[in-house]
Amino acid sequence: MSYAAGLALQAAVYQELRADAALTDLVGDAIFDAMPAEAPSGVYVSLGPEEVRDAGDVTAGGSQHDFIVSVLSGTDESAGFAAVKEAAVAVSEALERQTLPLAKGQLSGIWFLRAKARRVENGAARRIDLTFRARIDLG
Repeated sequence: MSYAAGLALQAAVYQELRADAALTDLVGDAIFDAMPAEAPSGVYVSLGPEEVRDAGDVTAGGSQHDFIVSVLSGTDESAGFAAVKEAAVAVSEALERQTLPLAKGQLSGIWFLRAKARRVENGAARRIDLTFRARIDLG
C-alpha cells in the first residue's frame, strides 16, 4: 500500500478544475483545495475528504482514491439548487475527461461514483458532494 500519489492527485484535480473554462465561467476563481474559513458569496467549489486503498499487485504498486469535491452556495444565494447543480455538472465533466497528468504515478482512470445534494446552514445554502474514484499505478 502506498499513499505516495495522494498529493499528486490532489494537485492535478485542483489544477484541472481551475483550468476548466466551463467551471470558471460559473464560479470564477472560487475553487479551493481547502474549505475557506468563511463561505464566499455565490457558488464555490472545495476539494474534500479522500479515502485511499491499496491497489497494487505483484508487478507494481498502486492505489485507489475515493475523493469528494463539494459544490456549495453561500448563504446569500436564494436560487435553490439550480446554480449549484450546474457547477456540479461542470466539475463532473472536467474530471471525467481522464487526462489528469500526475507528478507521481500514472492515472489509470477516474470515475464518478455518486452525488449527494442537500440543504445546509438551516436551509439557507445548498451543497452537493460529488464522489469520484481514481486508480493510480505507481509502477
